[in-house]
Amino acid sequence: MDTARRNFYARFVEAGSLVFDVGANLGNRSKVFLALGAETVAFEPQPFCADFLTNVLRHEPRFRLVRKALGATTGRAEMYISNAHTLSSLSPSWIEATKQSGRFSDYSWGQKEQVEVTTLDKAIAKYGRPSFIKIDVEGYESQVLAGLSSPVDYISIEFTFEFLEDTFRCIELIEKIAPGAQYQYSRGETMALALEEWVSALRFREILNNFSQNEAGDIYIRCR
Repeated sequence: MDTARRNFYARFVEAGSLVFDVGANLGNRSKVFLALGAETVAFEPQPFCADFLTNVLRHEPRFRLVRKALGATTGRAEMYISNAHTLSSLSPSWIEATKQSGRFSDYSWGQKEQVEVTTLDKAIAKYGRPSFIKIDVEGYESQVLAGLSSPVDYISIEFTFEFLEDTFRCIELIEKIAPGAQYQYSRGETMALALEEWVSALRFREILNNFSQNEAGDIYIRCR
């Protein structure tokens, strides 16, 4: 277990709490949440990743796997499967933007797969209200948040400079359900908050507008 990663997430996750891991992939975050004592519901529609999670965590009583994507509405959607499973996405716009920038130009998305989609609201109704929702879905973050109609304590979303338009949409959606929310972010996998303090949505928009072209990481939103 990565101690730095565990210490970082301990500020968001308490023992006995419920966490949603949206875009769980191979479970590197789910494993941290479980180590911190949280009940963890992981959402992962890629069969390869979902099978891996089942094999690795099948004996963990606090872990539940949902083989679905999350979005704005329920139904089915087309997922673009990459030769790097961490880059598979439901957003062709994100794929195009990151290929054109050169960030992921060495990768391909040669397969498509229909996946089942549910919403955060429906997931909450079924599994309970989480205290923390981690969202890492390669450019589909705003669609996931569009399916949430009430706040939770903490939310994290992935961002890349090339697709900040989606990040701004995420902030707009958060403002509708948690007008006083505060924001932080971390660069890449540094496992460190980049700002000295949590800031308002207005201030965070200013920070986003001054990002350099190589910026990518995760944004943390404190809604409570």
